[in-house]
Amino acid sequence: MSWLQLRLAISPDQASDLEDRLLELGAVSVTFMDAEDQPIFEPDLGTTPLWSNTHLLALFEANTDPDALISHLTLLCGGQLPDYSLEQLEDQDWERSWMDNFQPMRFGQRLWIVPSWHQAPEPEAVNLLLDPGLAFGTGTHPTTALCLEWLDSEPLTGKTLIDFGCGSGILAIAALLLGAGQAIGTDIDPQALEASRDNAQRNGIADQRFSLYLPEAMPSQPAEVLVANILAGPLVSLAPQLASLVLPGGRIALSGILAEQTDEILAAYRPWFNLDPVTERDGWIRVSGARHLAA
Repeated sequence: MSWLQLRLAISPDQASDLEDRLLELGAVSVTFMDAEDQPIFEPDLGTTPLWSNTHLLALFEANTDPDALISHLTLLCGGQLPDYSLEQLEDQDWERSWMDNFQPMRFGQRLWIVPSWHQAPEPEAVNLLLDPGLAFGTGTHPTTALCLEWLDSEPLTGKTLIDFGCGSGILAIAALLLGAGQAIGTDIDPQALEASRDNAQRNGIADQRFSLYLPEAMPSQPAEVLVANILAGPLVSLAPQLASLVLPGGRIALSGILAEQTDEILAAYRPWFNLDPVTERDGWIRVSGARHLAA
């Protein structure tokens, strides 16, 4: 089956409205990616954070009239249509091309993220199988990479980990494969919890090792390790709650933070944690540290 693909260059504030209008016009799927095709595996709770220069890709059935589509969309947008391109895609070709481009990725010394259709480069390593779907692009976002590398470097054996804003569950699943005894994932989006559950099953994680909750139902019992790859705003406002979820001496890792937001995050978490040196990559940072031993 072939498809008509519409690509629009948009700003983040246009995303929701354009998505609704394209679905009204018959789009069978709408996805977002940045100019470098970097996916966001771990979004903010209940949101889809977008890049400053975002590409919107909408797929329509092949028999869609492209001229009529653009005419209707221009009308719905009040005569101001973002830069766009149209392309006919053969289903088998674009799917195979995308799968070929998504290759196994190594994080730290032991951990690999491996597409579910790909052979693991190091069968004896810790291999996390992931089937991200077209919306996730062909690489990995720096914030997720920073968190995965941190998990690979931490002594996790037998510990309980909380993945706050779990999204796909990739961080919790990685921790379990690296030796954590239990993981708790929470997200405001029920679909994220379902995605986490599916990914856990794909990796042979038993249900009793990975508990998933909406935030209001999540137990308040603290854990030895907590990771939160969301955004700086929520991380600041949630600092007291996240601190309460880490045992004295326990470890925390935070990302989804732009480099210019470093001081704000450090100030928010310093009252509860002895913080490690900040790690930066491509304009994003990871903040980690240990919970104070004193109450």
